Amino acid sequence: MSADTTRAQDASKSTAATPPHQPMTEEEMTNAAERQSNLLVLQKVAPYLWPDDMPWVKKRVVWAMIFLLVSKLVSVVIPILYKGAVDGLAGEGVPLFALGAIGLTVAYGVARAMNVGFQQLRDATFARVGQRALRMLALETFEHIHKLSMRYHITRKTGGLSRIIERGVKGVDFLLRFLLLSIGPLILELLMIGVILTVLFDFWYLLVVAVTIALYVWFTFAVTEWRVKLRRQMNDQDTDANQKAIDSLLNYETVKYFNAEEREANRYDAAMAGYEEAAIKTNYSLAFLNFGQSLLITCGLVGVMVMAAIGVQNGTLTVGDFVMVNAYMVQITIPLNFLGTVYREIRQALVDMGQMFTLLDQPAEISDKPDAVDLKVDGGRVTLEDVHFGYDPDRQILKGISLEAAPGEMVAIVGSTGSGKSTIGRLLFRFYDVQGGALKIDGQDVRDVTQNSLHRAIGVVPQDTVLFNDTIGYNIGYGSGDATQAEIEEAAKSAQIHDFIQGLPKGYDTAVGERGLKLSGGEKQRVGIARTLLKNPPILLLDEATSALDSETEYEIQDALRQAGKGRTVLTIAHRLSTVAEADRIVVLEQGRIVEQGSHDDLLARNGRYAQLWQRQQSEDMS
Repeated sequence: MSADTTRAQDASKSTAATPPHQPMTEEEMTNAAERQSNLLVLQKVAPYLWPDDMPWVKKRVVWAMIFLLVSKLVSVVIPILYKGAVDGLAGEGVPLFALGAIGLTVAYGVARAMNVGFQQLRDATFARVGQRALRMLALETFEHIHKLSMRYHITRKTGGLSRIIERGVKGVDFLLRFLLLSIGPLILELLMIGVILTVLFDFWYLLVVAVTIALYVWFTFAVTEWRVKLRRQMNDQDTDANQKAIDSLLNYETVKYFNAEEREANRYDAAMAGYEEAAIKTNYSLAFLNFGQSLLITCGLVGVMVMAAIGVQNGTLTVGDFVMVNAYMVQITIPLNFLGTVYREIRQALVDMGQMFTLLDQPAEISDKPDAVDLKVDGGRVTLEDVHFGYDPDRQILKGISLEAAPGEMVAIVGSTGSGKSTIGRLLFRFYDVQGGALKIDGQDVRDVTQNSLHRAIGVVPQDTVLFNDTIGYNIGYGSGDATQAEIEEAAKSAQIHDFIQGLPKGYDTAVGERGLKLSGGEKQRVGIARTLLKNPPILLLDEATSALDSETEYEIQDALRQAGKGRTVLTIAHRLSTVAEADRIVVLEQGRIVEQGSHDDLLARNGRYAQLWQRQQSEDMS
């Protein structure tokens, strides 16, 4: 027994024993994100702010923290200078720093300017660090989504997925700006003010301020936790409305065909009505939060000011002391007023980031082995050895398929709907892995080679060619990232579309519209063929490439496909048998098994399953 066969059987046993990974639904992702601790989320962000391989990032973070500390030191000195100026003007106390009232007033202004200046230096220094972190996270998420399997993508809604990425990246941005540049500085400032109140006055001032802040924080966090649930409901409704809008717009033609504009508008309005209701509850809760915060801060402010006023009346404090206490309370009040909003947004940001990191933790069902090597194509022989596969473990699609396509040979795979034709193409491109047996190219198991090299070796012309909303030239050039205009035009000529493009007012710069809607089905197929020819793969997979076209267009496309297949191994998956009559070999599938194979004439002579399908289609065409 060969090593390849042994490996294939081992893989068959291990894969068959383990059902394919099922992607999580959006609700499951949300629950997983909730279970993920906030500390863990912060730990995942930390490497982007303190990367070991980028010293310049660390330097910027350190300088930003230095500027932050200096700005807070200056901010707590400002009320002291203010007190000195007031006492100097009132003729009370000892002149501070011997500057006099005018000098202290000027120093007060300079300190305020320095405070703002160092804050702006902090923000400017940290800006590049934050933006770099956002860019890296967005790129990592984008790349990871492309690595996830087709099974994952066909079970997810694009609108909801894009919303998770968008909110996750925005959550990181908010967390960086407010947690590091607002909450951290606020805590530092409160500690400094607490020390000053204790040293310059007495413990009771600190106690009143501490109790006020503690009650304020408790009330804010308690109400905000309630508001976070309301906000999550609002986000869910927003996601639902966004998904319905994107789904409707992507199916614009279908909506028009069935005169369903009003129906779609009603669906969207129903989703927006849910969003409206959730948003109203959120606004009501915000009003309650703001009033409660204002009441607590006002009580604390009045309490401290009354204590200071009594001290001034008793002669133990100066008017400047009274003003300084007021200045400190106002200095505390301003950032505290935003604490509810900041805390709510941070909580929401952590949830959004948790969803994004849960998405990043979603394993790729198809991944390269650690020792995977590049595929070496020597002719392009495609071999299926006793292949078993099912999208669902309880329902097998392919039940022991064995076939071979020799270099330069055109092998057609036909059969009734659901027989497993397209599944073979998906396994060849490794959208999925076989669950039994082996699929090889030139003797190399596709599971043992890198996906990049495998994808480079295979060109696919699908049933419905989807184009980017860009120019015809861009879409053809997509087949090769560094293609020249001459190469693009040569591929277009081979696909028999060059003359058509030249006849357009803008030629190759003509925009094709969303998903290529400005082109006919035949024109899109030719662009798809040109794109694949530009890729110049040794193996060509035609997956129902002409089944959606009319007979005349199909005939013209067939000629282009014959030109495309010269010198290549061609696997063509077809429902319409007339398109594969000239194939070197035709393989007939039925319920996941090969029931016949041979040339068109041989199969007709056998009068078997192929002959039945042929006669039925001929009868349908004649009728």
